[in-house]
Amino acid sequence: MTANDLLIRLRYALNIKNADMAKMFKLGGVDVTALDVSNMLQKVVEDEPKPENYKTCNNKMFDAFLNGLITTKRGPQQKKPGQEKVVTKLEPINNMLIKKVKIALQLTTEDVLDVFYDGGINVSKGELGAILRNASHRNYKECGDKFARKFLNGLTIRYRK
Repeated sequence: MTANDLLIRLRYALNIKNADMAKMFKLGGVDVTALDVSNMLQKVVEDEPKPENYKTCNNKMFDAFLNGLITTKRGPQQKKPGQEKVVTKLEPINNMLIKKVKIALQLTTEDVLDVFYDGGINVSKGELGAILRNASHRNYKECGDKFARKFLNGLTIRYRK
């Protein structure tokens, strides 16, 4: 799945308006307008050409959006004296989605397992732990599209009722 697909599904699951999405992008450090967001949220059929006003969301932009979502839901992080900004390497997009949505919505591990269950898949604590680990850890597991799709389906069931 592309970042645009994930944006579309996450927007629907959490019922976020385009203007609010633009604010989240800005909080994450990327300047986009509500029109740009609307252009990112257009559905594209694989075999057909993309609309001329279609805008692609890359992984860096998606990471900025998720950081803005965290800031919106939890408030800005308090800086500690002497703390420098940490620059991290971008990880696979599906893992990033699950980690940062878990943080933004203040979900516990059991809550995330319940979201997966609501989405139609049983995930063990070990599997979830492997997905949430640092990419350099030996037990790290890359999250597939199926897991991300089921996670977003579970969020939709939980938050849209």
